[in-house]
Amino acid sequence: MTVVTDDDHEQQVKQPEKKKPETEDEKRRKKIVPGSLMKAVVRPGGGESRPAEGNQVIYHCTVRTLDGFTVESTRSEFGGKGTPIRHVVGKSKIILGLLEGIPTMLKGEVAMFKMKPEMHYGEKDCPVAAPDNFPKDSELHFEIELIEFSKVKVITDDLGVLKKVIEEGQSWETPREPYEVKAWISAKSGDGKVLLSRTQNEPYFFTFGKSEVPQGLELGIGTMPRGEKAVIYVKRQYYTESTLMPVVEGVDEVHFEVELVHFIQVRDVLGDGRLIKRRIHDGRGEFPMDCPLQDSLLRVHYKGLLLNDEKTVFYDTRIDNNGQPLEFSSGEGLVPQGFEMCVRLMLPGEVSLVTCPPDYAYDKFERPANVPEGAYVQWEIELLDFNTPKDWTGFSFREIMDDVEKIKGTGNRLFKEGKFELAKAKYEKVLREFNHVHPQDDEEGKEFANTRNLLHLNVAACLLKLGEHKKSIEACNKVLEANPVHVKALYRRGMAYMASGEFEEARADFNKMMSIDKSSEASAKAALLKLKKEEQEAERKVRKQFKGLFDKRPGEIAEVGTNDGGDEATGENLEKDDLDNIDDHDERTHQTTAPPPRTGILSQLRKLFTSVGLNRCTIL
Repeated sequence: MTVVTDDDHEQQVKQPEKKKPETEDEKRRKKIVPGSLMKAVVRPGGGESRPAEGNQVIYHCTVRTLDGFTVESTRSEFGGKGTPIRHVVGKSKIILGLLEGIPTMLKGEVAMFKMKPEMHYGEKDCPVAAPDNFPKDSELHFEIELIEFSKVKVITDDLGVLKKVIEEGQSWETPREPYEVKAWISAKSGDGKVLLSRTQNEPYFFTFGKSEVPQGLELGIGTMPRGEKAVIYVKRQYYTESTLMPVVEGVDEVHFEVELVHFIQVRDVLGDGRLIKRRIHDGRGEFPMDCPLQDSLLRVHYKGLLLNDEKTVFYDTRIDNNGQPLEFSSGEGLVPQGFEMCVRLMLPGEVSLVTCPPDYAYDKFERPANVPEGAYVQWEIELLDFNTPKDWTGFSFREIMDDVEKIKGTGNRLFKEGKFELAKAKYEKVLREFNHVHPQDDEEGKEFANTRNLLHLNVAACLLKLGEHKKSIEACNKVLEANPVHVKALYRRGMAYMASGEFEEARADFNKMMSIDKSSEASAKAALLKLKKEEQEAERKVRKQFKGLFDKRPGEIAEVGTNDGGDEATGENLEKDDLDNIDDHDERTHQTTAPPPRTGILSQLRKLFTSVGLNRCTIL
């Protein structure tokens, strides 16, 4: 017999260059004393490699007393279930003697380990509980047969689901909810009993997330690319009821052999089940790297159908467009929003079936004559190809600015059409690219700075329309930090302040406009008039809310009134002045009625107290 030491496997473990903190297993190994663990090889194994960190080891174990009495065994001939033990080196909790001894073994080897109590369940603070009636204070023989070991992927932290790859797959994309999957599947219990035979005719078809396969199997398949073959080890807690197979009582572990034949990418684009993209023919390239995620020139064929009993076709490019595909630029609102959102997630050559709700189809877009209002539609879309716009590398300053004008013009059109998110995206794209533009002289620098300021103000205008008042103020501040007397920035920030109920800040901006530029006086006065009406309306609502608060005698409790919304005044819309336009070409826009400003309760009380003469109080 020989003493087991680290010498048996030190060549397999490369010491890291930097010293890592000691693991719990390393600390346990330090407790080993000479003579406490002895090994004798009963049957040699094959090969040269031994189990390493992260490997799954599968072995039979029989424990005997020194006089030959069998304490416990995994083997059926000694009263066990016949199911070998599976552990992951460095992950599973095992007794110290096996933690140290198994990495010294070869595949197929049978060895006898003689262990003192401190090397098995008699170890102080042993992480593994001793079986009932186990002689943990006795010196014992552990006969181990190392059946096999291999690399595995740990799917769940509790090691309840592991995966061993038999044959690598073809891609990195893996299925997830609500993808549709086709796979060959068979299953055995841990002792080799067949639970599910591989079907001979066709692979099993299931939808992720619908409990059509056991939970552990679904978790494992969720890590498999197309074409991969693997064994997925599933312990009892993950072996759940499913339509694939019933739960067999008394089975603690199931080994699923899986070949992932194909899966269909199904995407719940909005996350609420209304806009669904289902890939029915694979495209070229890798998802999502080769998709037109950025604004691009797209060429598609599509067929549009109504989701009625007849599946009425209302448009087909191959018939209604003389066989020519539809060509459009994304990011410009030229097709329904749901259509574009799904095309951006397609690969060239891909065909997808898109089911779209009315608010993302034609209720907010020019509706074809044969599509009724409120109709759900289905598009069958084939992305032929796409071209991404060239970046500005190698462009002259004039070429860059000409391109900026085109993009800004598109943004202005989108703004006028009420597509504020798309417009904002156009302006913000240019602002991002401006970080890499460097004017060469003062004239170019002035043009560059003016254009950048206008883009920030256009972003602020979009944010104001979207009700994001604080962000609108921040966009204006970017201009005012560089030029504190920028009249249009003051005006737009004042409008954002007013919309957010910060009336004093708004008044300060409008007054500053007039002191800087007399020509802006008319616009500023109009804004101040509107501001006054907004303040009066806010005060009226506060008065109504706190009606009767000051009509009670001392000591009486006044009930605060509630606003039932029945007699709210409708404020007049002011004419737009020449500063409230989207760009520097006097293009006027129509202002939509903004929701009434929301002010805090303390601010409301302060204004109310001021209006009734209680702004100066004396402590008695």
